[in-house]
Amino acid sequence: MKRLDTSLLCGLSAQAAGVARRRKNYNLHSSAADPIQRMLNAFEPTTYIRPHRHGGKWELFVIVSGRAAVVIFDDSGRVQERADLDAAGGTRIVEIPEGTWHTVVSLAPQTVMFEVKAGPYVPTLPSDFALWAPAEDDPAAAVFERWFQTAAVGDTLPSSRRT
Repeated sequence: MKRLDTSLLCGLSAQAAGVARRRKNYNLHSSAADPIQRMLNAFEPTTYIRPHRHGGKWELFVIVSGRAAVVIFDDSGRVQERADLDAAGGTRIVEIPEGTWHTVVSLAPQTVMFEVKAGPYVPTLPSDFALWAPAEDDPAAAVFERWFQTAAVGDTLPSSRRT
C-alpha cells in the first residue's frame, strides 16, 4: 500500500521550492510503461508550464493543497476556459480533454496536485507545445506566467507574443 501523508506533501513542496524550475513530481506508477500514469505534482508560484496538448490523451487534476488554475486555450492562444482550484473549497477536480491546449499555474506556495492520465508515458512532442507561447528558457516566459495568474475567458496573449 502506498501512503501519501502530510510529511510527503510538505517534503515534495520543499523540494519544488528549492529547484530552479520551482516544481517537482512524485510518481506513484511503477514505470513509464504503466497504462495509467499517477503522480503528485508540487509546484510553486513563478514556475512556468508552457501551454501544451496531449494528442490522444486526457488528463485529470485533483488539488491536494494550495491553489492553482488550469487555463484552456484555442489554437491562437485566446483563453477559452479557466478553472481555479482551491484545496480549501470550490472546484477541486478538472479533466482536460485530449488534444486541448492548456497550462497549469500555481497561485499559492505549497501547491500540490494529483494527476492521472493514460499511459504509457510519451514525452511531449515539439509540435504539441504552443508556438504562440515562449519556451521555458525564454525570458518572456515570466511575462506569460504572470499573465496566466489572472487570464480570463476571452483574454488574448500578452502583447510581446501577438502576431
